[in-house]
Amino acid sequence: MNFDYVKFVTDPFVLIFMSVISGLIIGKFQYKRIKLGNSGGLFTGLFIGWFTYKKYVIPYTNDSSMPTYVEKILSNGLVPKELFLFTLICFIASVGLLASTDIGTVIKKYGFKFMLLGLLITLTGALSCYAISLLNKDINIFALSGVYVGALTSSPGLAAALESVSSLGKGTESMVGLGYAIGYIPGVIVVIFAMQLLPIIFKIDIEKEKISFIHEMDNKKKKVDLENLNFEILPFLFVCIVGFFIGQIKIYLGPTINYFSLGSTGGVLVSALILGHIGQLGFMNFRMNAKILSALRDLTLSIFLSIVGLRYGYSTLTNIKGEGFILLFVALVCSLFAVLIGFLIGRYVLKINWIMLSGAICGGMTSTPGLGAAIDSSNSDYVATGYGASYPFALFGMIVFTILLQRTVI
Repeated sequence: MNFDYVKFVTDPFVLIFMSVISGLIIGKFQYKRIKLGNSGGLFTGLFIGWFTYKKYVIPYTNDSSMPTYVEKILSNGLVPKELFLFTLICFIASVGLLASTDIGTVIKKYGFKFMLLGLLITLTGALSCYAISLLNKDINIFALSGVYVGALTSSPGLAAALESVSSLGKGTESMVGLGYAIGYIPGVIVVIFAMQLLPIIFKIDIEKEKISFIHEMDNKKKKVDLENLNFEILPFLFVCIVGFFIGQIKIYLGPTINYFSLGSTGGVLVSALILGHIGQLGFMNFRMNAKILSALRDLTLSIFLSIVGLRYGYSTLTNIKGEGFILLFVALVCSLFAVLIGFLIGRYVLKINWIMLSGAICGGMTSTPGLGAAIDSSNSDYVATGYGASYPFALFGMIVFTILLQRTVI
């Protein structure tokens, strides 16, 4: 019997299953109102990713007899990007469809407020990074822009940052990438815990907020109807492919900003909200069984968060020293200020219900993991409506402020 143990333990599916299972076990532990829930896989994925890479990948880097599967890991990471994107798209499509019935009413009532929050949160993050760059002149200016987009978990922002420095050589691009990798995990962690702690710190009665929101939207009947519908694969996949198409559309916004696009995540979210709101096109019904969509949402979220941990575990945990530690600190400050300012303005100035506000903050941070944590914390899919309404404005602000931050500091 021939069994390749190393190949087995480095297989992406084995790593994902290990991270998800251990993460869900950890996520069940609760202290008062705080528990990790589906987010547990992020933390177990971080450790498993770091350990696997250090023990089974790094030893082969200078070995001429490097196995093929280790070569693939070195070029693609522990988990292929395509698998990461697939689970992300399925998660976004399911939460978008669950929240789509109320999107019209929400935009009419909160539209301007969400636009303001999306831009304000991204601006706060950019100003935080800029202020720290003035206080510490030794921070690498290219890594700083990477930290900004990482702390606000924005892949389109990363693309804008890389494009902006592309003419300066691969060295600058690698520093942007390093900053993003270091900043991403603190950004995710801050949003996840903020969704748990903000209601406790500011004494927000989540159940009361849910009842108030449902009464405000007047959609109790719709919720019951969704629970009695079927789940259809064809409409679900149609939402995904239409969203993927929308995400690839690029709009030219002048020589400074160049092109703006929603990306795969934003495109699928917009597609799910619009088609779910329309309800039916020909023989395709986009109103689907809420229980099945919720199960699909939880499964894909758990896998998605575990993959995030696996992909970023090694680079994050090995860079907690020297300049890497400083960049981690910058990411924490950037994400903390962005979330806190978004909450204070949204709650006490714009007077937004917590169910909507939690989603809007996560949308303003362009944080899909945060959205999952907000849904877990409030036990309400309506959170995704606020996320979907603020996300496009935050994405636009992220790209604009990334470019302005680089050009101001550089």
